[in-house]
Amino acid sequence: EQRTFKASELWKKNGAVIMAVRRPGCFLCREEASELSSLKPQLSKLGVPLYAVVKEKIGTEVEDFQHYFKGEIFLDEKKGFYGPRRRKMMMSGFFRFGVWQNFFRAWKSGYSGNLEGEGFTLGGVYVIGPGRQGVLLEHREKEFGDKVSLLSVLEAAEKIEPQ
Repeated sequence: EQRTFKASELWKKNGAVIMAVRRPGCFLCREEASELSSLKPQLSKLGVPLYAVVKEKIGTEVEDFQHYFKGEIFLDEKKGFYGPRRRKMMMSGFFRFGVWQNFFRAWKSGYSGNLEGEGFTLGGVYVIGPGRQGVLLEHREKEFGDKVSLLSVLEAAEKIEPQ
């Protein structure tokens, strides 16, 4: 279903946990999506939805990503959710020891993916409460594969006060 709306509608009533996905075809993003999805039962009990925002749709990547991510997925064609100044990690990211550790960890866990599309814009995970509650947790990816603490996500989601 294709419709246009403001991102704030996602967390307007019940708050939300939102994953800003760097690339739906990336195995590091798929790993984090799968781990965040493991929180879905607890989030559902709290009445807090789980969403993903992707910045591009190449082939069947978004549909394939749904296998790993158990919430709703939205396409942000204008990339507004990624901020007025998108944070990027260029080719120098491949020379970081932490990035290679993250690649190895995800590969060893059995995740696979592709290298299609723009993969340099960094993603993140946000827990946002409704109204004036605002951002309760902001995890901005510092390097490829830098994951959010699931415990921190759950603790922040428990602080959401639905309107």
